[in-house]
Amino acid sequence: MSEVLYNVVEPGIAVITLNRPERLNAWTGRMGVEYFDAIDKAVADSAVRVIVVTGAGKGYCAGADMGTLQGIPTTSSDDGKEDSNILEGRMQDEITRISKPVIAAVNGAAAGLGLVQALMCDMRFAADTAKFTCAFSKRGLIAEYGISWVLPRLVGQANALDLLMSSRVVMAAEAQELGMVNKVVPADQLMDVVMAYAADLAMNVSPSSMSVMKRQVYGDYDKDVSTASLDALKLMGQSFTRPDFKEGVVSYLQKRQAQFPPVDPSA
Repeated sequence: MSEVLYNVVEPGIAVITLNRPERLNAWTGRMGVEYFDAIDKAVADSAVRVIVVTGAGKGYCAGADMGTLQGIPTTSSDDGKEDSNILEGRMQDEITRISKPVIAAVNGAAAGLGLVQALMCDMRFAADTAKFTCAFSKRGLIAEYGISWVLPRLVGQANALDLLMSSRVVMAAEAQELGMVNKVVPADQLMDVVMAYAADLAMNVSPSSMSVMKRQVYGDYDKDVSTASLDALKLMGQSFTRPDFKEGVVSYLQKRQAQFPPVDPSA
C-alpha cells in the first residue's frame, strides 16, 4: 500500500494524502520518498496550480515512526552520518522554494517531524480537534529539520522557545492565536473549506504572481526594507511584460473570469 496518495482534482488542485492511518501517518523514510515524489509531480504538472497536503484517518502526522527511531544507532559513524534513512533524504524546507502554493489541511495530531512538515507549508488550515506538539525535547532530541528557523517566524522567539522546550500540546484554537495556523474550522468542514480556498486561488489568481510573491516573502525576511522595496520594483517591471498582467487587466474590464497561463518557471 502506498504511504502517500496523490490525486488531482478540478480546477487544478493536487491533493497529497499521508496514508498510514493505523499509525496516525507517522513518518518513515519511504513516506518521505513518496511525499517528495508527489511534490515533484505536482510542480511539473502545468495543470496543477495549488497543492493541498492532509492526512488519512484521524491524524495528520504523528512525527517520525517510533519503530524507525528505535532503529537509529546511538553512536555516529566515523564520517558523522548515521545510517537510518529517517535522517537522510530531502528536507522539509524545500517546500518553501517550490513555485506553487502548498496548503496543509491539518485534520488531527501534528507532532515532531509532522509539525515541521506542516509549518513548512505556506498556509495551514486546522480542524478544531487538531493538536500540535514539537515533542523533540521529551525524546532527548533538539529542534529538528529546520523548525528552529520557521517556528520563531510564525509565533515569535519567546513562544517558539516555550513550545520547543516544553513540548506541550497546543490545541487548534491556541495554535491560531499564536500564528501557527491561518484558520480553524469544524473538523467535518475542514476539507470543504480548504478545497474552496484552493479552488479560488486556482481559478482567480495568476500562478506567476503567486510564485513570485512566495519567493519574495521567504527571500525578503532577512533583507532591510529598502533592499526589499528596490527588488520589488525590478520584479514589478518584469510582471508588466508577462501575459498574466494583460489578462488580469482585460478580464477585469470585461467583467469575466481571468484565464491565466500556467506558472512561468522563469518568473
